Amino acid sequence: MNIFAEIRTSVIETLDAMVAEGLLPSGLSWGNVAVEPPRDTAHGDMATNAAMVLAKAAGQPPRQIAERLAERLAEDPKIETAEVAGPGFLNLRLVPIVWHDVVAEAIDAGKTFGHSGMGAGVKVNVEYVSANPTGPLHVGHTRGAVFGDALASLLAFAGYDVTREYYINDGGAQVDVLARSAFERYREANGLNPEIAEGLYPGDYLIPIGEALKEKYGARLLNLPEEDWLEDIREFATDKMMELIREDLAAIGVTMDKFYSEKSLYGTGRIEDAINELDKKGLIYRGTLEPPKGKVPEDWEPREQTLFKSTEHGDDVDRPIMKSDGSWTYFAPDIAYHWDKIERGYDELIDIFGADHGGYVKRMNAAVSALSDGRVPLDIKLTQLVKLYKNGEPFKMSKRAGTFVTLRDVVEQVGADVARFVMLTRKNDAPLDFDFDKAVEQSKDNPVFYVQYAHARIRSVMRKAEEMHLDWSDNAKLEDEAEFAVAKKLAEWPRLVEIAARNHEPHRVAFYLYELASEFHALWNKGNDKPALRFLHVGNPQATAAKIALPRAVAVVIANGLGILGVTPVEEMR
Repeated sequence: MNIFAEIRTSVIETLDAMVAEGLLPSGLSWGNVAVEPPRDTAHGDMATNAAMVLAKAAGQPPRQIAERLAERLAEDPKIETAEVAGPGFLNLRLVPIVWHDVVAEAIDAGKTFGHSGMGAGVKVNVEYVSANPTGPLHVGHTRGAVFGDALASLLAFAGYDVTREYYINDGGAQVDVLARSAFERYREANGLNPEIAEGLYPGDYLIPIGEALKEKYGARLLNLPEEDWLEDIREFATDKMMELIREDLAAIGVTMDKFYSEKSLYGTGRIEDAINELDKKGLIYRGTLEPPKGKVPEDWEPREQTLFKSTEHGDDVDRPIMKSDGSWTYFAPDIAYHWDKIERGYDELIDIFGADHGGYVKRMNAAVSALSDGRVPLDIKLTQLVKLYKNGEPFKMSKRAGTFVTLRDVVEQVGADVARFVMLTRKNDAPLDFDFDKAVEQSKDNPVFYVQYAHARIRSVMRKAEEMHLDWSDNAKLEDEAEFAVAKKLAEWPRLVEIAARNHEPHRVAFYLYELASEFHALWNKGNDKPALRFLHVGNPQATAAKIALPRAVAVVIANGLGILGVTPVEEMR
């Protein structure tokens, strides 16, 4: 039950009737008509902007439209009152039975409460993490992993057919650097001093790879020239690093559906196919780019290059796809990779990039737009930086990684559930301060604790109720305004799911869960002063069954919401 959608349908049907009666002109669009929670709950349960958005096109004062609309909506059995406010907003109050029905449906639907059909039949590819296979995942990757995973779960909850995908960047120069770094650890495993030159990866995580290389090759690679061992060690080290990355992802609760190798695009004709596709559309040409904006480098020289006419699809400048030596630029395999996604039949593409990839958004959008003739939308989400604090001080770097704080460092400090929830307490494109002390603090100021505490409280009550051998009922007995406040917040859940899914914003789920927990805790505290509001009534199983229905529904929604975020709801607080 999406009661907001149901009431909007009533509003639209009423507007259609007003058109039929000649009270509104024909040809009006209802697309911008919304029904949503009011900013001030004192104004009612819902508000609609119908009169405000239709007034200009209808050629009528908004208040006149609102008054006529209110008169007819008042006849709807779900609507108790319809009152015009200000210049033409319409505030609605619903009859109490609506909120009783919401509670009953939440309990009855259980894990499917809030599921939506909005994504039915739509295939979405969500690519996230996609870190270079040159080291363990760091805290920046952690945020991208959690955000991407929660977004994929949110879309699946809203009915989309979702593929979680990791693009392995194993075709560039960075994997050669990895191979050389691993070779130094291989030398170390053979009793030699490693020479970790500037530009190589210094982390201790490569020591086991060096030892594994010794186990496989003994000492026979030590005196060979680089060209004789580089390819083998590159493949060996990349495979080992991907094993480590998979373990890192598992530690934070992320499982990918597909790992796609960049290397698989080379020598297979896939890059050539994608560029030929653009060429057939007249978007590949030989040309010279303007010098970079701002200070021009002293060594800059204009030179003819093979370019993609990305400006025809919204980019600022055309982009090189081939270097002067005839090799592909880093952009070319990315074009081919997204062409492959389009050919696999995805209706929508979502890429999760780090903040340092902001300059990549327009060119990638241009490529997908050109390759799909504008049919397949690409939404690139950037995750901003994470600053770590502990004991009031910036958290120090990981010795094991050499240069950064790893995903494992974060999980070992606070656990996967806390790490995931905290990563989703800010919108993805806003910087995030992660304070390890606050993350485990048991207070209202800690949203992780506050939401989990609500679920644990409910589970505690339900365990006690089970000892009373209740005849469980889905029919809640709602009498106090605090009870209705909780039920009304529950009613927002299906609407919230659709809004969050449509905008690709899983942080909205975390915000909503905190608000729901707040309403529940307020009711709990009120029950301390008013025994009638308590959920357990010793000696009166009938009263208990009626009162416990509301927290049972709250537990359903909290569990569903935490499930989307990839967080396990706790059964009890310790």
